[in-house]
Amino acid sequence: MTPAVLLLEDDPVLSAEVCTFLQAKGYTCSPVYDGALAEKQMRLQPYDVALLDINVPGINGLEVCRRLRLADPALPILMLTAYGELDDKTEAYEKGADDYLVKPFQLGELLLRIKALLRRREHKQRPADRYEIADLVIDLEAKTAVRNDIPIALSPKEFSLLAVLAQAHGRVLSKGQISDALWEPHIDPNPNTIEVYINFLRRKIDRNFSPKLIHTRVGFGYYLREDES
Repeated sequence: MTPAVLLLEDDPVLSAEVCTFLQAKGYTCSPVYDGALAEKQMRLQPYDVALLDINVPGINGLEVCRRLRLADPALPILMLTAYGELDDKTEAYEKGADDYLVKPFQLGELLLRIKALLRRREHKQRPADRYEIADLVIDLEAKTAVRNDIPIALSPKEFSLLAVLAQAHGRVLSKGQISDALWEPHIDPNPNTIEVYINFLRRKIDRNFSPKLIHTRVGFGYYLREDES
């Protein structure tokens, strides 16, 4: 799969150079020039990494970073900025940035940083045997789900759906992504089938408990997370 990069950079020359370079290296690159457009673009499609300049029109890159981190806890975020002071770096990391690259920079170094962030994300997303979200405990090996110390009886398909949501680490999964994970390639389930299973899970996982953990992002898909913000 071709990695998708979102680039927030208001310098048109640098933006074009970065996108051209990344595309030549096998990435897709979506350039935007202000923070509001960056947020809008993130809602239109998923990205594998975000490159954010700080000093951009509208919503600055630090605030965009904070909002993207809330929306996707696992998204790799690399700040691109002319500010290299320790206080600036500290603020960026506090907003949720994973890495920081000071301008001017070599495109080769940018590529190395992106590759490192993607490897780190892949490592984090490798399946674990146990997930804990609030008071929900999912044991993949034992095929059990327990909430507030109460065992939850799930069908095999319901448990598989819960496991897929847990392994996304809070990211939004589209119906297509869920379908690919739960059904064989030659089976194309009706999208309503996924909604049905989501509703089954909600009745068992959320109906008698608080906080609610299974959320819908209208038009995009579903995610499992303690905090809906």
